Amino acid sequence: MASSFTKFVACLTLLALLLGTSSAQLTPDFYCDSCPGLLDAVRNQIKLAVARENRMGASILRLFFHDCFVNGCDGSLLLDDTPTFVGEKRAAPNLNSARGFEVIDAVKAAVEEVCPGVVSCADILAISARDSVVELGGPSWNVKLGRRDALTASQAAANTSIPPPTSNLDQLVSSFQAQGLSAQDMVALSGGHTIGQARCTSFRSRIYNETTIDGFFAATRQAGCPRTAGSGDNNLAPLDMQSPTCFDNYYYKNLVARRGLLHSDQQLLSGGFSDSQVRLYSGDSDAFSRDFVAAMIKMGDIKPLTGNNGEIRKNCRRVN
Repeated sequence: MASSFTKFVACLTLLALLLGTSSAQLTPDFYCDSCPGLLDAVRNQIKLAVARENRMGASILRLFFHDCFVNGCDGSLLLDDTPTFVGEKRAAPNLNSARGFEVIDAVKAAVEEVCPGVVSCADILAISARDSVVELGGPSWNVKLGRRDALTASQAAANTSIPPPTSNLDQLVSSFQAQGLSAQDMVALSGGHTIGQARCTSFRSRIYNETTIDGFFAATRQAGCPRTAGSGDNNLAPLDMQSPTCFDNYYYKNLVARRGLLHSDQQLLSGGFSDSQVRLYSGDSDAFSRDFVAAMIKMGDIKPLTGNNGEIRKNCRRVN
């Protein structure tokens, strides 16, 4: 009883603080009073989506990355193009690649049933990313909430802010530092590639032209990705061939074995400063989980819209 009363008082105190400021800080308890059923509603929909297709967990996690790297975690990636509006879905890093938007639609609909007009799409995406990791066996964390949704998007920023799979180590560090993330954050967040798949176009050059790759691994991947551009471009291969639907530290074990699928992956173990961190994570899954969680929380803090900025979208695909 005392615990429930304490939580109630905390919620009232938080609500008072939020009403008194136009730029509230993000907090895990943001919706404790206004939408107590939020977390259950999101979790149930993500469970269903991952049960239908376990690859979807990786796709949702990737949506969160690609949203946060473009003008902050504001749900701008979720906006559809219209005759008068150009969104981010057709930017090079997302075109024919970003997926899972219908899952976010389903999560939004479920949340609207329990608390209409209260929870932003940006926050729904943040929670969904966490729950996707958990559903695939990864760590959990308290997602900080209170974001509002963007009224605009930037295809140009999406084309320049999201690091491509051809990036070298210096370019990766620069891309992450531009978002306020450290080199250590970059290596930990790259571990998200322990789940999911990539298209042949993303790794063709590596498996045919690079020498920093295990020969057997390259031959295995060549079987499904012809050398000629335009042939099999959309054929998929797992980013982690050992356990592609399990969130674990095999991504780093693969790098040690020179079996990183993308050029940008293998760059993390290429004789540079990040080698020691990769080797640490390859042998210590707890260290990877701890640092991944810390980096995900930090990434979620990138330039959120709060207070009176932005809006709470009724439909994640369009502004109100």
